[in-house]
Amino acid sequence: MRTFDYIKSPAKLLTPEIVQMIGSIHEHKGKQELFLEANIDELKTLLEAALIQSTGASNRIEGIFTSDKRLEELVSQKADPRNRSEQEIAGYREVLATIHESYEYINPRSNIILQLHRDLYSYSQGAAGGSYKNSDNVIAETDAEGQQKARFISVPAFQTVEAMEELCAQFLEAWEADRMDKLILIPMFILDFLCIHPFNDGNGRMSRLLTLLLFYKAGYIVGKYVSMERLIEKTKETYYEALQASSTGWHEGESSYEPFVKYYLGIMLKAYNEFESRVEHLKHRGISKPERIKAVIDNKVGKITKKEIMELCPDISKVTVERTLTDLVKSGYIAKVGAGPSTGYVRI
Repeated sequence: MRTFDYIKSPAKLLTPEIVQMIGSIHEHKGKQELFLEANIDELKTLLEAALIQSTGASNRIEGIFTSDKRLEELVSQKADPRNRSEQEIAGYREVLATIHESYEYINPRSNIILQLHRDLYSYSQGAAGGSYKNSDNVIAETDAEGQQKARFISVPAFQTVEAMEELCAQFLEAWEADRMDKLILIPMFILDFLCIHPFNDGNGRMSRLLTLLLFYKAGYIVGKYVSMERLIEKTKETYYEALQASSTGWHEGESSYEPFVKYYLGIMLKAYNEFESRVEHLKHRGISKPERIKAVIDNKVGKITKKEIMELCPDISKVTVERTLTDLVKSGYIAKVGAGPSTGYVRI
């Protein structure tokens, strides 16, 4: 069975590129407290928007959908789930809320991961949650001809319990020793978790929940205010490419964590940049909403979509955004480009 080395292996990942990325994230973390202290009221808006975006994005990655209206109602607990997809969305919301509220007291031990997985399926019928897989699973992909082929064969079911206990034990030992930057340890742990693929279902969603948990415990709480799940969804192809590159040769101990670590650090940097940008926009609430929308457009190089504007200004209604865009087009300040889902706006 694969052994987990979080003591010596991380040192091999300290390439100039990764060291530079870690340094940049440390700088953002240093400014994080200043933003949190100075903008308490504004941050509530970001927090509420991120809960909805995170729940929706993480489930959509796994092919679990509902309407935007129903998603908002489910996350705000204004509605009960009506079908299996909505049950799984409601379960994700529950675990995400638990992590947000109690991450300091949750350690990534095997029994805790099982409990979180149980809660992920707390709205679902049957016994899908809270136990490791009882049959071998293969991570497959579909090619251009529609044929499925195995991309990765995970740890056999009979070895899963032992693998998870060993994974958690070795990771926690390295975490508590505090000799290596946790920004490297976290994506290493997530990659190994995904390669074990310990559950019959829900592995991807659990990996993203565990990602948030560990980053929060390490002091990087940007995921509360900017949805990291949404950023992963927007770069899904790159995510799978990094996962593929880092899982090749995993069973034999010949794989490299580097592609996956670099991808995760890139997501963290993007999240911090978005966070600081959004807080700046919220600080200008004194100006009118149309002026704020105009400022967002001015700050964007190239095309910007209505969806991107709404993500940057979560407190501004869709109707107000649409009305402002229409007025700006009529006045000749911006031009509408594209059609349908690819519709965007550019400065003239």
